[in-house]
Amino acid sequence: MEIALIQSKIYTIRNSKVMLDFDLAELYRVETKNLNLSVKRNLRRFPTDFMFQLSVEEWNSLRLQIETSKQGGRRYLPYAFTKQGVAMLSGLLNSDIAIEMNIAIMRTFIAVRQFIIQSPVERKTELKMELKELKAYIEEVFSDYNEINEDTRMQIELINQSLAELQTDKKQNSKPRNKIGFIKEG
Repeated sequence: MEIALIQSKIYTIRNSKVMLDFDLAELYRVETKNLNLSVKRNLRRFPTDFMFQLSVEEWNSLRLQIETSKQGGRRYLPYAFTKQGVAMLSGLLNSDIAIEMNIAIMRTFIAVRQFIIQSPVERKTELKMELKELKAYIEEVFSDYNEINEDTRMQIELINQSLAELQTDKKQNSKPRNKIGFIKEG
């Protein structure tokens, strides 16, 4: 089972990462009512930090995120299982599919936890490196720009100087000249 699929079924409710009964039933390939019946027969295994039932507000808010129909084909509010609750389910559901799925779900919870814990630190280090590279690049670009700017200023100065010399030469050469020839005008 793909970790991304399982991760898409993990929600944050009451500041806990949880999976909902109908998603777990789908993954375990059992009916939701059978999963919930197994849980109800073994309620002592599921304290409130392992499993809880969603409130109406939580369910309505979550339905907007997961785009379920208004009724969703349910009479009762869904149950949410924490990582420990999912682990406890493995003792209740003993099929090969349930065991494989439980292992995949546990690995996904661990991956999500590692992502949450490690990601900001690694991302911060990565961002620092990118910032250093960006600063170096900007300094190099400005350095090149200043060199080009300095060269351009010198070239413009030389052009202006040449134009000034040409203008001076033109003024000297624009004095009326004597005509060449044998006929004198009079």
